[in-house]
Amino acid sequence: MTSDLWQTIKKRPQPTLNALFEGDGDRAKNFSLEQAGIYFDFSKTHLDQATVQAFRNLADDVELSAKTNALLSGEAVNVSEGRAAEHCAERGMGSPVSVENAHALHQRMKSLLEIIDSGALGEFTQIIHLGIGGSALGPKLLYRALKLGDEKYELEVVSNIDGTALEPVLERFVAEKTLLVIASKTFTTAETLLNAQSVLDWMREQGVADPLGQVVALTANPEQAVQWGIDETRILPFSETVGGRYSLWSSIGFSVALALGYDVFADLLAGAAAMDEHFRAAPWDQNIPVLAAFCDQYYAQVRACETRAVFAYDERLGLLPDYLQQLEMESNGKSVTRDGEPLSLHSSPIVWGGVGTDAQHAVFQLLHQGTHLVPVEFLAVIEPGDSLDPAHHNGLLLNCFAQGAALMAGKKSDDSHRNYPGDRPSVTILMEELEARSLGALLAFYEHRTFVNAALLNINPFDQFGVELGKQMANTLSANDGNRLDASTEELKKRAFGT
Repeated sequence: MTSDLWQTIKKRPQPTLNALFEGDGDRAKNFSLEQAGIYFDFSKTHLDQATVQAFRNLADDVELSAKTNALLSGEAVNVSEGRAAEHCAERGMGSPVSVENAHALHQRMKSLLEIIDSGALGEFTQIIHLGIGGSALGPKLLYRALKLGDEKYELEVVSNIDGTALEPVLERFVAEKTLLVIASKTFTTAETLLNAQSVLDWMREQGVADPLGQVVALTANPEQAVQWGIDETRILPFSETVGGRYSLWSSIGFSVALALGYDVFADLLAGAAAMDEHFRAAPWDQNIPVLAAFCDQYYAQVRACETRAVFAYDERLGLLPDYLQQLEMESNGKSVTRDGEPLSLHSSPIVWGGVGTDAQHAVFQLLHQGTHLVPVEFLAVIEPGDSLDPAHHNGLLLNCFAQGAALMAGKKSDDSHRNYPGDRPSVTILMEELEARSLGALLAFYEHRTFVNAALLNINPFDQFGVELGKQMANTLSANDGNRLDASTEELKKRAFGT
């Protein structure tokens, strides 16, 4: 039945965007939704009511409702690892036991934050947060998006094992004023622990008598953190059922809560909770994450689009494309179904993007006149984040809106070099203001959209075994135990290390 429904969707007529607007005088209204201070405009996509209905039929056939209920109630939706995916419990929706546990851990985090704020553990003014993947991308995005510039603490998030990422921070920071936060779900992440050891060495060299006394650990494996030497009173656990790329709602958000204030973190959770409730309750044709996933699948399966571009017309959201790359590509970059069978559909698109208006002078040539059809997502904020002449922000917004209009309309010319074909789709997400509640709702929207895409594809978005192979080979190379890889890799190793 599912394959027949996909064929129905693929055989639907494909009117142009201009024709869709001409045929529906209320299209802008009919294909736009609003939630938590965010306006989502899907009208410049090729979805029409009949196509949405065809996707609703598909959603019913793949039991999207049951899968959503399973996710939001804390059932074991991560089938390959036999466990739940309980990031929503951090926001108050899930099994009662998990919600209560998440609340207790948040309160523990808040208590430690208050102790540090009081100066009882030292007069800290700087924070180094070490993590990688979800343990770094989320906190880094939040801090850059929400900081006002007058915070008590300066926060630096370092993820790369490359010493040129960490060294400039150490050169600028003062050891005795620095709180080190180590974020690792397993507390075995090689890159993070090597960086942590380098920070501790730096502290000793700078005269700190007890560097471990300036460390907080964020982990789902507190026993390992204790073995590493960290006092259990400064270990903030989170649940094993919270995946790394979904973990900013847990104690992984501690550094941001400390730097920006716990109230900001609480508002972030509240905004996400509002989107959780919308996702749970809204019918599919009025459900923002579901409609976004319908768009994604339309362009992936019907139009064979291999990428999706995300452009934030707000400097504060400059890290959002990076965050979404991990969320979507690590979740849905799979080639087998939940049952282990080969996937016959296109999986996650390649997510890429940048910041407007910079991107207009770099990659938009391809978007307007290239041979690739690339669905584009624009994000903008009505309230400016600066106090300069309003001309700055007005120009930013006008450029954002104009790009979506130009992609759709195009411009015909007898000069082929100056011909713009148009009929190129985009979604615009317009936030009233960039604050913790709206940002929490936005990130929860992307999480649920990713989940719906996985449900429509019948894949498991909550494992990431593909991440492990490269790590295993790196260990093989570093072991120097006689095991050899291919001749090319061995030659590279020889040229780099001389052996």
